[in-house]
Amino acid sequence: MSQALLAIDGLSVDFRTAAGRLHALRDVALEVPRGKIVGLVGESGCGKSTLVAALLRLLAANGEVTAGRIDFDGRDLLQLGPAAMQALRGDRISVVFQDPMTALNPVLPIGTQMVNIQYRAGGSRAAKRRRAAEMLAKVGIADGERRLDQFAHEFSGGMRQRICIAMALMAEPDLLIADEPTTALDATLEVQMIGLIRDLQRDVGCSILFISHHLGVIAELCDEVTVMYAGEVVEHGSVRDIFHRARHPYTRKLLECDPARIRQATRQLPVIPGELPDLVDLPAGCVFRERCPLAIPLCATQHPKHERLAAQHLAACHRATEAVPA
Repeated sequence: MSQALLAIDGLSVDFRTAAGRLHALRDVALEVPRGKIVGLVGESGCGKSTLVAALLRLLAANGEVTAGRIDFDGRDLLQLGPAAMQALRGDRISVVFQDPMTALNPVLPIGTQMVNIQYRAGGSRAAKRRRAAEMLAKVGIADGERRLDQFAHEFSGGMRQRICIAMALMAEPDLLIADEPTTALDATLEVQMIGLIRDLQRDVGCSILFISHHLGVIAELCDEVTVMYAGEVVEHGSVRDIFHRARHPYTRKLLECDPARIRQATRQLPVIPGELPDLVDLPAGCVFRERCPLAIPLCATQHPKHERLAAQHLAACHRATEAVPA
């Protein structure tokens, strides 16, 4: 725990709905070590965005943390008052959102926005503007002083994402949360964005929680990977553990669906059969059982515990310690 900047332990989140309490997160544990990049992957609906909202204390009004701790640099964020939490957001914890067009204000020049987010910093407006231009140069946008007067729609999608990254890093945060920042980009821009994030992380020295469904980006950028399914962490390990020694059937199915692993031309991409379980009325036993090709009778009655397979490698599966099937 002393090595981790962020340590989430036993986190559970419910949402009150007309159908009953929806158990969005259940007993989630995750660590982001200092100076490391941790990837968070899983299907839509697995709980990635809910985890971020809980971490930032920005859950919807019908959301409730029912159990757990979120320790950030030794302090439990769930115990902080609104003013203390507000002081952390944007300063020690910054976020890059998925869609840069909605993250940026369309009616204000980007320079105004980049100056305004420095409201906690001292100095004149001119000094803050110079720093904004310098940050644009760092993320590869030339002629920054002139471009500060332009609006978001005057930039390409890749440039807008670079602007969002620059804004998130201006405060030199301890933790950067990148919520699928490459989803809307083409393959070439994705490669550039990976290199940019890695370089900036090295310069600033921050830790990064990188959320994505793109396994290739995760493999290229991250040091460790956490895999979520239906509100639970099902596997965690180093990039090599997850991509070469995956032990949970869901992780292996995700890897099989990666287009980069398809060797022959096909008109039909692989999918994981079945659907996510009903999070209002959770099934007994393993939540992945109905979709799992390796399910055994025990899976229907007993929820699997995390098996430690190596120093960093954990998998929540009754068959995790068995030999991986060919």
